[in-house]
Amino acid sequence: MDPQHSFRMLSKSNFPSRLASVFAGGLVSCLSAAPAMAHPHVFVGVATTVQYKDAKITGLEHTWTFDDLYSADATQGLDKNGDGAFSREELAELAKVNMDGLKEVSYFTSVRLADKPIKTAAPVDPWLEHKDGVLRLHFTLPLEEAVAADAEGFGFAVFDETFYIFLDYPDAKAVTLSEGAPSGCSAAIAEPKPDVEAQKLSDAFSEALGAGSYGATMSKTVSVSCAKT
Repeated sequence: MDPQHSFRMLSKSNFPSRLASVFAGGLVSCLSAAPAMAHPHVFVGVATTVQYKDAKITGLEHTWTFDDLYSADATQGLDKNGDGAFSREELAELAKVNMDGLKEVSYFTSVRLADKPIKTAAPVDPWLEHKDGVLRLHFTLPLEEAVAADAEGFGFAVFDETFYIFLDYPDAKAVTLSEGAPSGCSAAIAEPKPDVEAQKLSDAFSEALGAGSYGATMSKTVSVSCAKT
């Protein structure tokens, strides 16, 4: 992916979406800033539900909560009826522009089965809500091919390679399993470098994206496992 091409694609929209420009800025910033100088400009709290059907993992349902400063900036001028609130309809165009921008960066989501990358399909039902003064983006990323629930080594991470945007799972409750998950399944969130096994998973993500992926080395990784039946 050419970051400059991504920037031009995002810039074609006249809609006042700072999120799209932030995504583009994050991509462009990696061309001019050394990893040691990288620091986040937008903070996003991530929650993910691993989706199951027929004893298989079918996708990831994301909810991203943006920081209050970004949320205030991004929603300027979007309260069309002047009622002091932002309806789903008023935020629909912003959601579309944001998802178009996220496509260029694979929705900041990397999924793997052991050492093999897993492809995701187009997002399902993306929408934005504004609640308690912040924006929340909801969308589901289906897997192109479902993965057996008890397959070994399934994991994922959500991060910006350039660390311009900091996406973080705030606590262990931020990752859940859907109702269709078989008994004996669980998810665990690992800090960037807490132990040897977690480091192996982090290294696998970094290797897949290239040595310059600063965000991968700073991100938490999620592993999902089920007891063999």
